Amino acid sequence: MKRSEINAILRESALFLERMNFKLPPFAWWTPDDWRAQSSDCADIPRQQLGWDITDFGSSDFERVGLFLFTLRNGTPEEFPHGKTYGEKVLIVKEGQVTPTHFHFEKMEDIIVRGGGALLVQLWNADEHGDLSDTPVTVKLDAIRHELPAGSVVRLAPGESICLPPGLYHQFWGEEGSGTVLVGEVSRVNDDHADNRFHQPVGRFPEIEEDEPPLHLLVSDYPRWYSHA
Repeated sequence: MKRSEINAILRESALFLERMNFKLPPFAWWTPDDWRAQSSDCADIPRQQLGWDITDFGSSDFERVGLFLFTLRNGTPEEFPHGKTYGEKVLIVKEGQVTPTHFHFEKMEDIIVRGGGALLVQLWNADEHGDLSDTPVTVKLDAIRHELPAGSVVRLAPGESICLPPGLYHQFWGEEGSGTVLVGEVSRVNDDHADNRFHQPVGRFPEIEEDEPPLHLLVSDYPRWYSHA
């Protein structure tokens, strides 16, 4: 991805969050120079991978295959279960914009539609080889248990949620015609470096072409700009 594209997504996402009256913490708005001036008191932010996270999953087509995330709170795998045991993110999912099929080895997560359009979530069990199984899927929607055929698509309107246990393959996208979706994620500690199993190989973090300066840092930018990362 080009840095100019990432900066444009940051600006667009910030406007959407403002329209949805969803507020981000102060460090969200720090510039790269602000980060350079920070002390070790801020080390938990990069250590816990808090902040902006924009990816096209290596597709080179963010509008079709991509995701905006902001990690609001998290622990670290090394401290689990004696440190912070939970994570929280806000996601923005556009109409027809797919997050590719994946599961988590350890993380259980609740995906909650907070506002905007509807989210479509497709589900499969993983078989013993890590492929998509044709066995029925058992899942809880707003704490109510459902058994669904493999590959079923669940529609979540604002206020509705799904609980995704470890090992359950899922992909999701915004429903066409319903508008951009504001999604909350509440989960066990999140480790995007080791806990994701994509059905087809993808790039979780983008390779960035630096065609202009960063507006704000992504979680993958911290080592370059913050000396205590």
